[in-house]
Formats: sequence, C-alpha cells, structure tokens
Amino acid sequence: MPQAALMPPADHAHRLSVAPMMDWTDRHCRVFHRLMTRRAMLYTEMVTAPAILHGPKPRLLDFSPQEHPVALQLGGSVPGELAQAVRIARDWGYDEINLNVGCPSDRVQSGCFGAVLMERPQLVADCVAAMMAESPVPVTVKCRIGVDDQTPEIVLPDFIEHIARAGVTHVIIHARKAWLQGLSPKENREIPPLDYPLVLRMKRLFPDMTICLNGGVTQLSQVRTLLDQGIDGVMIGRAAYHDPASILIGADALWGDAFAPDPVQVVQQMKPYIAAHLASGGRLHQITRHMLGLFTARPGARGWRRVLSEGASRDGAGLDLLDRALDHVLAAAA
Repeated sequence: MPQAALMPPADHAHRLSVAPMMDWTDRHCRVFHRLMTRRAMLYTEMVTAPAILHGPKPRLLDFSPQEHPVALQLGGSVPGELAQAVRIARDWGYDEINLNVGCPSDRVQSGCFGAVLMERPQLVADCVAAMMAESPVPVTVKCRIGVDDQTPEIVLPDFIEHIARAGVTHVIIHARKAWLQGLSPKENREIPPLDYPLVLRMKRLFPDMTICLNGGVTQLSQVRTLLDQGIDGVMIGRAAYHDPASILIGADALWGDAFAPDPVQVVQQMKPYIAAHLASGGRLHQITRHMLGLFTARPGARGWRRVLSEGASRDGAGLDLLDRALDHVLAAAA
C-alpha cells in the first residue's frame, strides 16, 4: 500500500549507496541491507515507467518503512510517461527518484532508455524536467561516461551541463563507457576500462553538483580514498551484494556513526521479517537468496550457504532451516 516517508533521508546519505541491480535489490534484499547500515542510500531495481502506468502498482512499488532512505529508479525516455510514473509513485513516499541512463542491455536499447540515452542529452533533460515537475523529492540521474565511439571527455561534461540546466543537482556516474554493440551487459560491467580521474574532473568542473562515482569499488577503504579526493559519494553494486558484511557493516563510520552489528545479530533480526513473509504465503528462498554471502570468508560460511542453497526453495522451508544454517557459523566460531 502507498505510504508516507516515515523519516527523512540521512544527512549526506549518498556518501555510500547500494546500486540498483536487476533481480537482486528487491524489497527483501533492501530490508536485509538496512539491518547492516542505517545511513547508506538504498535503490530499487529499475522499474520502467510503462510498467508503473499499466502494471500491478503495489507489487512494483511497495516497500517496508525500515528501508528509508530509499530511492526508486525509473527507466524510460518519454517525458510524459515518466512524469505520470512519478506522480503515481509519490504516494509511496520514496526519498529520491532516479532516472536510469546507464543500463546497456539489448532490451533497454530497443526501448530507447538506459545507456543509449547518453546520445540524446536534450531528451534526458526534457525527461528529468518533466519528472521534477511531479516530484516532491530530488530527481537524480545515473549515467555512464559515454557509449560506443563517443569521447567521454567531450560528451560527459556536455551531458551533465544539459541535465544541470534542467535542474538536476545530483548525478551518479558509472566510470565506464557502455558498448552497445559487441559486449553483453555482464561484459559491460567488467571490460570497458574505469576512468576515475574523469569523474573527479567532473566534480571540479561542476562544484555545485553532487557527483557520485560507481564502478569497480569493492572495499570501504576505496570509498574513503575517493571521498578524500573530493567525490561526494560512492555507489557499490556487486561487492555489496556478494559480500555485504564487509561493505555495509561498519560503513556508517563514514558519517561518524559507530553502528556496526554482528552478522549473527543481523540473521536474528531478519527472523520476524521472514516469519511475516512466510505467514503471508511467501517462500523462504525469496529472502535467503540475498543472504548467502553474509558470512563470506568467515568460518562456517560454506555450511551456511550449502544449507540455504539446498533447502530454502523446498516446500515448507522455514526458520528452522535458517537456524540449521546458522549453526554452521556458530559451531565454527565456538
């Protein structure tokens, strides 16, 4: 059901954020991540504007109050559709609306949204202007440094100038090109070289913009280094998903906050949420699939993963299975 935001976003929430990732950062994943960090900004999976207009709105937009601060990422390229989607979504109480101008998949190219929009900065400006007219919260953009044979040093500042004139004050830059021809989406996340210096130059060129960097960051020490170099924030994707404890537990120190729960405590705190999900007809694996990496590189991690991977999708799997998985970690630590 739609809900009002129960708390404002934390100050400078974008010092660290967890990237929107299709099939991964669903509402269950975000509740899990929120138990490890009270400060970092969390993002939904990308939802297309037409899906919101014509699809099951509660299923697409519902989230739990404890997820705040949380941003909704939209995909689209028709200003009117995006404006209407924002108008619908504002009743849900998201803390930010983000436009995807970075996804390189074939599906988004054929739909003329995602990274292909790097070639159409004025259209992006028109989209965000329409979105801002309907949004009570900030509208931000997530983009690449360029696509295909574009020269990033030329196209990226021009792109930022266009969206800044439209009123955008916050951009998240994936510090890689997207190759729309010849590379798969997975390859586009790994093969094009990273260019952190270019993103840092954008911060110097646009000092009044909030500029965050995404791509290739796997450790909190890297986040601290980039913040010290002048970037406003860092967005982490796969590392935060596959090894969440190493990224998110202790991350609140970036805000001077000592919050750092033990991973075992996180499992215990997930139990009421899991129980409510099971009671409503949900299945255990829909939540625990996001928790497999919680104990990465820690004693008992293999047993934790094995028990959940083999058993959580079976009929009737419940909290007792979660306890059996956790026993591997507790026994290894004894």
